[in-house]
Amino acid sequence: MKFKTFFPLLISLIALPVSGQMKKPTAKSMTFSATRAKVGDIIEITISLSPAAGMHIYSEKSTCSEDVGYTRASVTFKGDHFVSVGKCVGVGDIMKTDELAELDKIDCKTGVFPGKAVFKQKIKITGSIQNIACSFSGQMCDESQCVKIEETLEASNPVVVEGTPAEDPAPTETVDTAAKPNTEGDSAKSVGAASKPSYKAGNGNCTELKYTGNVGNAKSETANKGLGLVFWLAFTSGLLALLTPCVFPMIPMTVAFFLKNEDRKKSIRDGIVFATAIILIYVIIGTLVSKLVGPDAANWLSTHWIPNVFFFVIFIVFAASFFGAFELVLPASWVNAIDRKADKGGIAGPVFMALTIALVSFSCTGPIVGTVLVESAKGGLSTPIVAMLGFSLAFALPFGLLVIFPSYMKSLPKSGGWLNSVKVVLGFIELAFALKFLSTADQTYHWGLLDREIYLALWIVIFSLMAIYLMGKIKFSHDSEVSNWSVTRLMLVITTWSFVVYLIPGMWGAPLKFLAGYLPPMHTQDFRLGETTEEAAGNTESCQTPKYAGELHIPHGIQGYFDYEEALTCALAQKKPLFIDFTGHGCVNCRKMEEKVWSNPEVLKILKNDYVVVSLYVDDKKIKLSEKEQFKGKFSGNLIKTLGEKNAEIQACYFNSNSQPLYVLMTGNQDLLQHPGSAETFDYNPEKFKEFLQNGLNEFKKIQP
Repeated sequence: MKFKTFFPLLISLIALPVSGQMKKPTAKSMTFSATRAKVGDIIEITISLSPAAGMHIYSEKSTCSEDVGYTRASVTFKGDHFVSVGKCVGVGDIMKTDELAELDKIDCKTGVFPGKAVFKQKIKITGSIQNIACSFSGQMCDESQCVKIEETLEASNPVVVEGTPAEDPAPTETVDTAAKPNTEGDSAKSVGAASKPSYKAGNGNCTELKYTGNVGNAKSETANKGLGLVFWLAFTSGLLALLTPCVFPMIPMTVAFFLKNEDRKKSIRDGIVFATAIILIYVIIGTLVSKLVGPDAANWLSTHWIPNVFFFVIFIVFAASFFGAFELVLPASWVNAIDRKADKGGIAGPVFMALTIALVSFSCTGPIVGTVLVESAKGGLSTPIVAMLGFSLAFALPFGLLVIFPSYMKSLPKSGGWLNSVKVVLGFIELAFALKFLSTADQTYHWGLLDREIYLALWIVIFSLMAIYLMGKIKFSHDSEVSNWSVTRLMLVITTWSFVVYLIPGMWGAPLKFLAGYLPPMHTQDFRLGETTEEAAGNTESCQTPKYAGELHIPHGIQGYFDYEEALTCALAQKKPLFIDFTGHGCVNCRKMEEKVWSNPEVLKILKNDYVVVSLYVDDKKIKLSEKEQFKGKFSGNLIKTLGEKNAEIQACYFNSNSQPLYVLMTGNQDLLQHPGSAETFDYNPEKFKEFLQNGLNEFKKIQP
């Protein structure tokens, strides 16, 4: 008798006097993912066994040969009117060195459950199910003994099958899905036949997809980094608002109002209350916007043509106001009423004075605040609050500091024509930003108005005029004569002309990675001097001509799909993992990732050769689904009529996310290979993204039959 056979028997004999009773699992259960189904539906059975105290159960996974090591689990299902889809696999097990195999000087690992043993099996309904029986065979051990487990679980009428034909098909023959040894690696989940997508009405539940086991180190998206960027951009906007002619001259006047009080402590108190009130006013505005604009409304603001065209017009109006065509002012009665209340004593005086400053400066700060709110409202619930906190903090800072340290007021630059120059420069910037909103609507609805070269031509003209203005060659009605250039003006002229020179090669197809995300995609450009080597080299042959290929595009010459089901079918046919790119026409971060990360030669090689790529545009409004393809979304509850709505439903239903980009690696059987990642996950770093892709490939190789 071989030692490896004799050893478990010896352990069992030694343990008999000690154990005193038969060791069995303390609990066992068989549950079903759905209690009602239709013929053709796929549901999942979950088998659970709780080991005896201090013991553990082994799974079906092992890198050892079949006659070496601990006994691995085997699960067999019997019953009528169903067929098994794929293999029954353990979930939550950990691969550990097989101590029994080590005695034979064999280095291999076996899966073991640290707690309750859980196995899952998918089945396809073929008729009215009367019963399902599961036979489990395995081993349960602790440090001193091993016990063989033989358990049977049965369920009568476990699933109500709707719409069963009058004559049920004959009972299926017993389907044995006993888990076979997996010699490819650890924690792998078997790939079965492709199932119908569960986001469709009547097919499965709207839940997140399951992982294969070892999902790598990629972290899910965190909002803190995005909110931090919003805060600092808004803070910068607040500093710019201080330099406008409506605000800057009021700084010394307002500070002097508080310093006229002989009681120094009261002056400081009033100054701090004044600054705090300014912050609260703007944060309240942000809170109101957050309440009015939830996630659904934010998505509508980001993608629908009505708000985007409206914001385009508003930004043009803002620019005209900054150029001096007219002033945006609030009703005088509002300002006068608040101003009268500001004369009151106590804390109310500084509070109402803060409100007066906010109203009086509206003609200059209104467009800036509006710009910040428009951009932040598209970020969801908390973003406008953070944005207004950043803006108001910068706006209130000099008032509060100069009240506390009045001696620094002498160092403030004198008001003059330079203030109007700041205002006009902001007008040029507003004009350039206005094009982004029109471009979003143009891409989403395929209007073809602002192709990349037209967009670039307009920006080149706008910033060239801005540089000429800074040189004093263009004057508006409120401008002073520019007799000499300050160092600041000279640096702005150099910076602006340098930016214009940078833009010019883009007219012939230069990628302009610095502006990735703010320009229309490269495929909209009609004239390009030549393709890069990466773009010229195509993918391996596709399974079929992709649907919507004439209307949607994947960058860098990547051949892929735009339909979820098509991509799943191809991934199974080519035996490749699937790379899902949840993207959007108006997604700035998507374009940044494509230009800064996807363009990396090593990343591009993996995407083209090792994955089936599918880009799912969640904001496309033009492509309509045929009547037979339409369905009621389980997540949204709405009738899904467009391709964009369908892709958004898939993302929300499977991954509980509605922000783009989101990158998902999974098998054609819809098993996740890594945690989904966003732009923030990878910090626009090609090496991190390459590691993400490579980890997915490594997991896929372990489970590919």
